[in-house]
Amino acid sequence: MDALRKPNAANSSPLTPLGFLERAAIIYDDSPSIVYNDLTYTWSDTYRRCLQLASSISRLAIGKGDVVSVLAPNIPATYELHFAATMTGAVFNTINTRLDARNVSTLLVHSESKLVFVDYQLIPLIQEAVSLLSDKCPCPLLVVITDDAAASFSTTMDYNFFISTYETMVEAGDPGFIWARPKSDWDPLTLTYTSGTTSAPKGVVHSHRGTFIGTMSSLLDWFVPKQPVFLWTLPMFHVSGWNYVWGMAAVGGTNVCLRKFDASVIYNSIYKFHVTHMCGAPIVLNMLTKVNPLCHKVHILTSGAPPPPAVLLKIESLGFEVTHFYGMTEAGGPATACTWKEKWNKFPASERAKLKARQGVRTVGMADVYVVDSESGLSVKRDGLTQGEIVIKGGCIMSGYLKDPEAAATCIKNGWFYTGDVGVMHPDGYLEIKDRSKDVIISGGENISSVEVESVLYSHPAVNEAAVVGRPDEYWGETPCAFVSLKDAEGKPRPTGEEIMKFCKGKLPGYMVPKSVVFKDELPKTSTGKIQKNVLREIARSMGFSGKSRI
Repeated sequence: MDALRKPNAANSSPLTPLGFLERAAIIYDDSPSIVYNDLTYTWSDTYRRCLQLASSISRLAIGKGDVVSVLAPNIPATYELHFAATMTGAVFNTINTRLDARNVSTLLVHSESKLVFVDYQLIPLIQEAVSLLSDKCPCPLLVVITDDAAASFSTTMDYNFFISTYETMVEAGDPGFIWARPKSDWDPLTLTYTSGTTSAPKGVVHSHRGTFIGTMSSLLDWFVPKQPVFLWTLPMFHVSGWNYVWGMAAVGGTNVCLRKFDASVIYNSIYKFHVTHMCGAPIVLNMLTKVNPLCHKVHILTSGAPPPPAVLLKIESLGFEVTHFYGMTEAGGPATACTWKEKWNKFPASERAKLKARQGVRTVGMADVYVVDSESGLSVKRDGLTQGEIVIKGGCIMSGYLKDPEAAATCIKNGWFYTGDVGVMHPDGYLEIKDRSKDVIISGGENISSVEVESVLYSHPAVNEAAVVGRPDEYWGETPCAFVSLKDAEGKPRPTGEEIMKFCKGKLPGYMVPKSVVFKDELPKTSTGKIQKNVLREIARSMGFSGKSRI
């Protein structure tokens, strides 16, 4: 038997999600792959276009290990680039379109991106970001993505800033291009940043193997059938749309792309394309509570923050069937799923909503999920009361942080990934989060580092102390709330909350700017002088939904 423990050439071919596209072109050749406005591609079209684009990218001397980025919304090009860029052997990086130029520039430097595809509406952003690069950092090659609306967007836009257009590269490519298969399971496939920060950006690297396992897990745990119609209300820059960029190719689904959306656009798209599946942070669920009842069931997957039971009750009454996942970028997307039990259907609606708000059990791609005591490292009691840190392990866990092994070592230890999230384990084995990492605020599905916001607040000449926590918000889930004490300045006017927010607005992306400011004579501290954020969180919660600044 010992001789059979070794792999052979036939059974050790590297796992990769890129093969899903090649397979889809065979099985679902004439079935729609992408729908965008009046444009429709089939799976054979998409495979051919990706091969042609990969061919053109490789002609730019870009290949194995190089980073190719995209700065664009949920449009066909963003979907195609996931496959085309990586078919050259390159590592694909999606840039958060909500970042400001300073943060985009920082990520370009850190990733050493050699080629960036940019949507025409984001040309001013990339131009400013590139202008901030130092002389020591080479400017990446830039390709502009246009569509039929681009001509009317701006007649003065300087397209000479770019080496080519997206469609020109597709048309010039070779449809017979032989795509570069990974040499190893562990070859890097994607680079995703957990947040845009000027000091220490965390670039999460996922391998072909991890992404393959994560994709299959995402499909199985949501019970996605063949050929669903998937509405892209989740940003593709969020861990490849929680792996459903790759997943839709695996099951031959139809990707309905949306450049931007609101409740009416979602509602109309559901009817027009007979949408069966969609994903989104709780903000999307809040948005949909205002639409009319559906005429057919739509499966919606939510994650990013625990959805309020009241929102779940409302949205399910309209015809949506909600599934709740818990995950993170480092876990390759979903780590646990609140898998529904048939017997729970007999419970009252309010009880069902509470059960559905829990984070659930490990996904197929996770080997184990536990809640452990922070001191002993041992599992806590499964009583739904004893709190501890959530730890996970499995094939979907990241390879590490780009250029930051120290940060990886702080969260990957003792054979586990330490999430920093606090939770409890119920007697039935289902996980429930009770609190999140101390310095992270989740607003509209976006992670906000309170430390970064605080550093900007501290740069205000009138600010003495600053601390930022999450405050409940009816639309965004929560928004940054700043607690500030001011310096003694006799004879000088005190800044207002609006002035503090305006100051931050010029230095932070819009979603990171505090939406409320609370002035205190002194911030509460522990005996060792540390600011008690737990106290501030309780104050923020007691204030109710976020609004204008308070004194």
